[in-house]
Amino acid sequence: MESRSGAVSSEQLAAIEDEEVLNKMLDGTTDFEERRLIRAALRDLLKKKRDKREQERGSRQQELRGQGLARGGAAGVGAGRAAASQQPAVTNKRPPGQTSPSAGGPATPTAASPLKSPVALVPNAKNVKQMLLDWCRAKTEPYEGVDIHNFSSSWKDGIAFCALVHRFFPDAFEYSILNPNKPRENFQLAFNTAERLAGCPPLLDADDLVRMREPDWKCVYTYIQEFYRCLVEKGLVKTKKRP
Repeated sequence: MESRSGAVSSEQLAAIEDEEVLNKMLDGTTDFEERRLIRAALRDLLKKKRDKREQERGSRQQELRGQGLARGGAAGVGAGRAAASQQPAVTNKRPPGQTSPSAGGPATPTAASPLKSPVALVPNAKNVKQMLLDWCRAKTEPYEGVDIHNFSSSWKDGIAFCALVHRFFPDAFEYSILNPNKPRENFQLAFNTAERLAGCPPLLDADDLVRMREPDWKCVYTYIQEFYRCLVEKGLVKTKKRP
């Protein structure tokens, strides 16, 4: 659909893949219809990027699970061979009437199966969650007014988000002037800064969080995971173990 004469169309806006370009266009126009089209294009672009990141995250998780299962299976087979080599040699002499396993008879059971379940080698989701929570607590420990002990109520006023972002981008804003009684402003500040400087998509919405009595821990956990991943990609967090 074309907007007013001389203005860009919704199709042209949809072809723009750069948020900064759309933001500049939004700041540069006062036409109501054009602003509506640009805002719609921005929402669609952000949703497209979020969907892409979700797909990439799902692919990475499947790949990691596959690698974990493969390593677990190889380790189990190796353990089985090692255990089998330590078993005493079995003589070919059998009591009368006992059939050989190769002849279709039942095999003699071993005392314990040497094979281990590969699932045991896959990182436990609960442990990963605790690792990420401990990381958040360690990074925000110097900040006044922050006491992180879960992924829900500890984040409800937005101060914890701001502290975590400020730890990696201390020049982005002044932490000391933040007001815990203005959660919406705190959420928006943290999410905007994380998106602008770390490339972290705004998976959480400030208005939705304000309406909740306490944030949904799954949503907060997912956002912190994404923020952590973005920091790792930018080299701001150097570790071989990703929560």
